[in-house]
Amino acid sequence: MALYSEKVMDHFRNPRNVGVIEDADGVGEVGNAKCGDIMKMYLKIEDEIIKDVKFETFGCGSAIASSSMATELIKGQPVSEAMKLTNKAVAEALDGLPDYKMHCSVLAEEAIRLALEDYENKKKA
Repeated sequence: MALYSEKVMDHFRNPRNVGVIEDADGVGEVGNAKCGDIMKMYLKIEDEIIKDVKFETFGCGSAIASSSMATELIKGQPVSEAMKLTNKAVAEALDGLPDYKMHCSVLAEEAIRLALEDYENKKKA
């Protein structure tokens, strides 16, 4: 069996939604010192719908693929649905990740959750 699925390779070679949203409504950044992966997610939200999402990831292919897939899964979704995104859903959408790379999908989930929390905190301010 190949180490990575075709979907992982596709999202690594052709990542979707790469970049920065300068006036983002929510920003979340996570890092894993053990492996060196760092992810930053930017959200643009209108009427509680994620209109745009971008990411910057410094890390391995699995980290880039996880970031890319996670953005695809939440784009156009209501904030309430995006909050339910799990690392398992990201990994499944990629047709699986090797066990030792599952932390990459966890980082994607955490970065999105932090960006959504940042959005909620900015609304309260």
